Amino acid sequence: MALTPRTLADHVIAALVAITVARRAYKRQSLSTSGAIAAVVVGYITLHMPTKAFGIAMLVFFFAASKATKTGKELKARLEDGHAEAGNRTAWQVFCNSFPAAIAALLWEFLAPKYMPSRRCPTNSPYGQYGREFVFAALAQFACCLGDTLASELGILSSSWPILITTFRRVPPGTNGGLSAMGTAASCMGGLLIGASFALVFSIESSACRDQLATVWLECCGWGAASGLIGSVIDSLLGATLQRTRYDDKKKLILQDDAPEHRASKVISGFHILSNNQVNFISGLITALLVGYLA
Repeated sequence: MALTPRTLADHVIAALVAITVARRAYKRQSLSTSGAIAAVVVGYITLHMPTKAFGIAMLVFFFAASKATKTGKELKARLEDGHAEAGNRTAWQVFCNSFPAAIAALLWEFLAPKYMPSRRCPTNSPYGQYGREFVFAALAQFACCLGDTLASELGILSSSWPILITTFRRVPPGTNGGLSAMGTAASCMGGLLIGASFALVFSIESSACRDQLATVWLECCGWGAASGLIGSVIDSLLGATLQRTRYDDKKKLILQDDAPEHRASKVISGFHILSNNQVNFISGLITALLVGYLA
């Protein structure tokens, strides 16, 4: 282990960027008070790294997810109970969507060889040493969560009803475990966007990465798109089986997990075991571990 030295300015800039972004999101009601505090913590962890790829990917994920959440908000409010408050993310939601990636970034900082951009690309690891695994684990977790967010937020806008991943029957938009062509494409595109952000940063800051430019872009974008798809499938399987989905026949919309029981509601799929945040955390963690091992 050889930590890459950083100046006080590196830490101050990372903290200021994290605080500025969190404050802006709080004012726009994209984050709650606890969510803003959590965003500062995660933002600082990822932005103060020797490579800025972790931090840039985190910012890409946050802004893309926030934009997708606000897209078609009126239609979503008619399809899902409580969707009007969906963008006001709490600390628990922030950590579920970013904590594994932040841990992977910290492991890369402490366990990978000293980062020397002119001599070694972060997508490569010297024989017998770690580094590459943590880079792709973080990439995969961000790709999984952005892919799942885009699939959920954009897939629900599809003109046709999705199919349930376990039974292949048509279910109302917003059903946990529902798959649509639009949502599946969005999950791949979200993962691809994260992969491209990693590749772009590596290409800019590391001459060693520029020496193998095609390989860096192919690996980052390929594993990014794959992680978006893999994570979305895992999320759908968990959502269809271990997360209960209830539908209000009278209002014609999907109910929140904590909505009270009433006669007009019926269970469409799943058992009441996991919450939506828990499903997001588990699917992101599994995707990070799987891709970190395979990449």
